Amino acid sequence: MERENNDFLVRMVNIHKWFGRVYALRGVDFEVRRGETVGLIGDNGAGKSTLIKILSGYHHADQGEIYFEGQRVSIRSPRDARGLGIETVYQEQALAPNLSISRNIFMGREPLRRLGLIDKKVMDEESMQALANLGLKLRSPDVPVVTLSGGERQGVAIARALHFKAKLVILDEPTVALSVKEVEEVLEFIRQLQREKVSVIFITHNLYHAFDIAERFVVMARGKKMADVKKEDTSPQGLSDLVLKSAFVAE
Repeated sequence: MERENNDFLVRMVNIHKWFGRVYALRGVDFEVRRGETVGLIGDNGAGKSTLIKILSGYHHADQGEIYFEGQRVSIRSPRDARGLGIETVYQEQALAPNLSISRNIFMGREPLRRLGLIDKKVMDEESMQALANLGLKLRSPDVPVVTLSGGERQGVAIARALHFKAKLVILDEPTVALSVKEVEEVLEFIRQLQREKVSVIFITHNLYHAFDIAERFVVMARGKKMADVKKEDTSPQGLSDLVLKSAFVAE
């Protein structure tokens, strides 16, 4: 495969996407360095989710290239993305609410004993360790996810990504509809990913949450990348102005 020499974990080059007559992505370049947290921001319809769904394997780009760890890759399914070390935590968390914590953490990747039986003991022990590594203390791996708070559910989804050695975690609106206390819990979970040197893409409409956690910000509007700015060069109000200006310029 073609290789590219740089310090980026992921690099998306000239990404285009159409949905029928809708031109959703218009030649977007996007990159994340190793261990970096990038805030991906913009109004509804900016193209953020489409870009990320291409990276996570739910959509396929009509044009453009993706490099991961310097090597050009083809990501045609979520399985391909996970195989590279890309884990996505969507707003709805993709959890099965009526299943236990351990079943959710190992969903689709259950360890098996002889005769093909699920090794529940291993799942339970490793699930509790994964939560502890994230600083999340829950009483039992058998607790149904439906009984957890919104922040705890996000913690389970993030613990799953960390347990399976993700190199890049994509968080799609992880703080939406959470209380102030739950938001701080989720931001602390993200800080643990940062301490583990995991790269993070943080998609949000809340610019204050983005500013608190990200090192760099990419602003999108109407399928285009409109700005790429470091944290030290802006402020929450500066980001808000960029989003508004970008939406106007992209008209």
